Amino acid sequence: MSGKEFRFFLSCDINLPVTFRVERLQGPLPSSPTKSPNSEERNAELYVECAFYIDGAPFGLPIRTRLESGGASYCWNELITMNEGLIGGATILLFNNKMQLKTGKQKLRLWPGKEADGSFPTTTPGKVPKHERGELERLEKLVNKYERGQIQCVDWLDRLTFKAMEKIKERENSKSGNSSLYLVVDFCSLEHRVVFQESGANFLLPSPIASTNELVTVWDPEIGKINPSEHKQLKLARSLTRGIIDRDLKPSINERKSIQRILKYPPTRILNGDERQLLWKFRFSLMSEKRALTKFLRCVEWSDVQEAKQALELMNKWEMIDVCDALELLSPVFEREEVRAYAVSVLERADDEELQCYLLQLVQALRFERSDKSCLSQFLVKRSLNNIELGSFLRWYVAVELYDPTYAKRFYSTYEMLEENMVKLAAGPSGDGDGFKLWQSLVRQTELTAQLCSITKDLRNVRGNTQKKTEKLRQLLSGLLSELTYFEEPIRSPVAPGVLITGIVPSESTIFKSALHPLRLTFRTQNGGTCRVIFKKGDDLRQDQLVVQMVSLMDRLLKLENLDLHLTPYKVLATGQDEGMLEFIPSRSLAQILQEHRSIINYLQKFHPDEHGPFGITASCLETFIKSCAGYSVITYILGVGDRHLDNLLLTDDGRLFHVDFGFILGRDPKHFPPPMKLCKEMVEAMGGAESLYYTRFKSYCCEAYNIIRKSSNLILNLFHLMAGSNIPDIASDPEKGILKLQEKFRLDMDDEACIHFFQDLINESVSALFPQMVETIHRWAQYWR
Repeated sequence: MSGKEFRFFLSCDINLPVTFRVERLQGPLPSSPTKSPNSEERNAELYVECAFYIDGAPFGLPIRTRLESGGASYCWNELITMNEGLIGGATILLFNNKMQLKTGKQKLRLWPGKEADGSFPTTTPGKVPKHERGELERLEKLVNKYERGQIQCVDWLDRLTFKAMEKIKERENSKSGNSSLYLVVDFCSLEHRVVFQESGANFLLPSPIASTNELVTVWDPEIGKINPSEHKQLKLARSLTRGIIDRDLKPSINERKSIQRILKYPPTRILNGDERQLLWKFRFSLMSEKRALTKFLRCVEWSDVQEAKQALELMNKWEMIDVCDALELLSPVFEREEVRAYAVSVLERADDEELQCYLLQLVQALRFERSDKSCLSQFLVKRSLNNIELGSFLRWYVAVELYDPTYAKRFYSTYEMLEENMVKLAAGPSGDGDGFKLWQSLVRQTELTAQLCSITKDLRNVRGNTQKKTEKLRQLLSGLLSELTYFEEPIRSPVAPGVLITGIVPSESTIFKSALHPLRLTFRTQNGGTCRVIFKKGDDLRQDQLVVQMVSLMDRLLKLENLDLHLTPYKVLATGQDEGMLEFIPSRSLAQILQEHRSIINYLQKFHPDEHGPFGITASCLETFIKSCAGYSVITYILGVGDRHLDNLLLTDDGRLFHVDFGFILGRDPKHFPPPMKLCKEMVEAMGGAESLYYTRFKSYCCEAYNIIRKSSNLILNLFHLMAGSNIPDIASDPEKGILKLQEKFRLDMDDEACIHFFQDLINESVSALFPQMVETIHRWAQYWR
């Protein structure tokens, strides 16, 4: 539902009794005049009587709550003996001045000693007059909106707010003269708002027109329904008899401009009726424009058999689209099997390297297929049989999704298809033996991760510090689990299937100092070398896997434009819902470096000293540092990476800076007031400060990289759209909102030159927060890094 769309129920269509909950009584109870001063102190027993009135006349029988003698706070929870005595009454209208049924908590002021009259206008209004409302009433109105979901939840801010509100309540209630008694009731809510209308004709009374010429809201009961005349006109305009005329139609200059504007829309943009009609009208002249196909297919009325048939015929004659646009056709927007099969045929043109860049999303796209053995699943299996790396990753990506109960059968079907076809192979594509051995080499990956999970669990039960746990790990690998030091058969590394590992080196394997106790393992490789990985149990790595995949993709896009920013897209593989492997890159966190060396420059001087170089280090090392800072500044901005601190910014000996731990993306951040760019003061100082030549070069790299990545915005948006059904936390919470946040970061409303100015301003704002001259907002950004 779009933000401007208003959905509602008509009250005459709802055959349900009026239901609300009587919650509690607020305020001091008036003392009884008949009470003797020497009588024993006893709490009064109260009940609430509710009656329904129409135009001041009672309708139906009054309903009473049970008795309650709760003392200071009356909550009607228990049945007690009945006792009569009028405390007060209040009248409330069920529908507000917009003729919408009231929902949520309502605080009614009781009129002492009076029964509610139920008339309109009433002498016992429960609503507090505007001139008497104070801060407490304003806050209670906001709380009501909050509970109805009209105010966004922000956990940390909510806790502070409610705590402050309690203090305000206490202060207001303790004021002298505040003796009013209030009854709190809670009206139920439905999926949509309920708008008043009597059955039969619409007898909705308009609001009286004031002398101020105020607007009167009148709800149209036909909103959302098809306009018969417009639908007929559309059918005539699209009738097949016009096909002969449409073939020769050419757009005018203005129509051509409108079409070009539509073709530049991002894939997330929904076309309106006029735009759909314009593309349909000139469909024949657009067949040579490959960018127009996805937009044209969005215009088709697929429920119309003849129209759908013509659209499919045109699709097969259209100029061949790019792989990027084919990914859009695999999104949940396109359900037609022929369209999805066409998209797969386009994907067949991609080489293995490019296909691996999109494999994670293509596996997720299986959710949107119409059958378990779709063209897409068959295509993925077929390509995996010719490339063992693709086969290994496909098997893992599918295996992890078997935990999803909704689509487990779909993913298992692909897993089974991969197994059946690989086992049938006569020989591996690289002389790796027959298909059965190939499959077994992949199955042994799972056996290895299962053993590593068991080891992690055992080590958590070991008492003592990290050193003792490391000793226990080496003891296990050298004793009970000695088979892990030398495998019977080489196993393909899960994170790098092209590498065959033959065993773990116990003396070089350790445990990280962390609550989850991740393992850092050194494996021997078949070619005589070693490779190091981190194994985590108890952490969902699927979000990290996605972010690092995007870093790798953007690195590829930048290098295709001859811009190498020395990024470090280390490999990440989720092997389960709460486990996975990561490639270990020898490096140190900025927190460690600053603690031991006091500055980044001092650290780099240790490994790359040069008396004649800038800041006493080699020019190539400083250039590597500047470029990597620029690359990650742009990428973390686009992806909205949050929770950045000096412990998850790492630096290698050769000057490559990179980020790790991506628990917050797409704008989410546990810290307050995150700056737009994730730059820390120490990074800028290592470039010579905000006025240096090297810092200017850093900004230049940032702007160049930003514009290069913007050119592929549709590709990145399509990939995230395919992840919409995934179980990745920051996407699953609100896929549509997350994708729109990502789209905003590309600033598609600007040209390249305007974007250079925009991005430079963005950097300047973030960096000025790190140095003394600060305004209040900038000061808050500076606190982010503390």
